[in-house]
Amino acid sequence: MKSKKLTMNIVIALVAGIIIGSICDIYADTSLVKGVDQYFFNTIGQIFLNLIFMLVVPVVFVSIVIGVVGVGDPKLLGGIGLKTLVFFLCTTAIAITIAIVLALVVKPGAGHSDLMKSTEVASYQKTLDKQSEGAEAPANQTFDQTLINLFPKNPIESMTQGNMLQVITFSIFIGIGMMVLGDKALVVRQFFEQFNEILMYIISMIMRVFAPIGTFCLVAHAFTGAGLGAIKQLGLYFIVVLAALILHFFLIYGGTIKFIAKDSPIKFFKGFFPAITIGFGGSSSNAALPVSMECTKKMGVRPAIASFVQPLGATINMDGTAIMQGVATVFIAQISGAQLTILQILTVIVIAVIASIGTAGVPGVGLIMLAMVLTAVDLNPAAIGIIIGIDRLLDMTRTAVNITGDAACAFMISKQEDRKAISS
Repeated sequence: MKSKKLTMNIVIALVAGIIIGSICDIYADTSLVKGVDQYFFNTIGQIFLNLIFMLVVPVVFVSIVIGVVGVGDPKLLGGIGLKTLVFFLCTTAIAITIAIVLALVVKPGAGHSDLMKSTEVASYQKTLDKQSEGAEAPANQTFDQTLINLFPKNPIESMTQGNMLQVITFSIFIGIGMMVLGDKALVVRQFFEQFNEILMYIISMIMRVFAPIGTFCLVAHAFTGAGLGAIKQLGLYFIVVLAALILHFFLIYGGTIKFIAKDSPIKFFKGFFPAITIGFGGSSSNAALPVSMECTKKMGVRPAIASFVQPLGATINMDGTAIMQGVATVFIAQISGAQLTILQILTVIVIAVIASIGTAGVPGVGLIMLAMVLTAVDLNPAAIGIIIGIDRLLDMTRTAVNITGDAACAFMISKQEDRKAISS
C-alpha cells in the first residue's frame, strides 16, 4: 500500500510539474516567476538530485561486487555479460534505425532552411570553438583509447570523478576475487551485504520523503525554462523524436518482456514506473540507478543480475539518446539542404552505437555525442544550437527510455535463468 501511495504521489507531482511549469513559462520574464524558478523549483530539485547522486558511486560499487559474487560461477557471469552486451548493442541499433526511418518518412526539417541562419547556430558555433580549445571530450576519443580507459590507474580517483566504467571494472575484479576465495573472504562479503542494506534503506527513505516534491520541482523547472513556446517552434521535430521513443519503448521493450521474458509488459511498466519518473525528472540514468535497481528487485529480478546489468546499462545503454541522434541528424541534413547517402546513414548508426559505450549517464551528454555524429557525415555541428531549446524536455523522455531498457534486459535475463533453474 505504501508503494502504491508513493507511486500515485509521484504521478500527481509529475503532472502538476508539467502544468505549473508550462504556465510559468508563459510569464518566464517576470521577476516573480524568475524568483520562484530559481529559489524554489531549481533549488529543491537540485537538492533532490544531489541526494540521489551521492549514492550512485557507492551503490554501483557495492551492487556489482555483490552481483558478481552472487552469480557464483565465472562461466555463468560471462554468459550474463555476453547476453547483456548483445541486448544493449542490438536495441541501440534498432532504436536509431527506427528514428532515421521515421525522420526520413515525416521529413521534420523540410522547408525550414532559414533555421540555419538563426542566431542559435552562431551562438553554438562559439560554444564549439571554446570547447575545441580545451581538453578532448570523451565522445571524441578513439576506440582504443576508450578500451584503455576501461581500466583505472587509481580506483579511488575514478570514484571521486564519477568515472562509472572504471568503477564497474574495479568492482568486477573485487567481486571475482571474493567469489574465488569463497569462505576466506566471508567477512568482507558480509560487510558488502550489510553496507548494501544500509544504502537501500537510505534510498527508500529519500524516495518516501523527497521524491514527490523533488520530481515536481525538477519537472516544473524544466518546463519553465523550455516550455510550450519551444515545442511550438520545432513542433514536428519534437513529435518525431517523441513518436520514435514511444514506439521503441512499447514495441521493443514491451516485446522483450512479452516474448522473451514471457511475462506481462503492463505489470513490468507499472512496477518500474517510480524509476521512470525519477529518470524523467532528473534527466540522468545515473541518478535514477539506485531507484531503478530497487524497482526491478521488487519485481522479482535476481539481485545478482540486477546489480550487474543495470549499473552497466546506465553507462553503455543509450537507446533514447540514439533515437535523438538519428532524428536530429536527418533533421539537420534536411534544413541544411543535404541528402544523406545510404553509406552516411549506416555511418550514423554505427557511430551512434559505438559512441554510446563509455558516455556518462548525465544530463546533456547526448548533444556531445550528436556533435561527433554530425561531423562524421559532414554536417555542421553548430546546427545543434537550433534544437537546444527543447532538448531539455526530450532529454527527460529519452532518459526514461534508457533506464527502462536497462531494467528490461535485467528482467529478461533473470526470467531466463529462473526457467533454466526449474528445467534442471
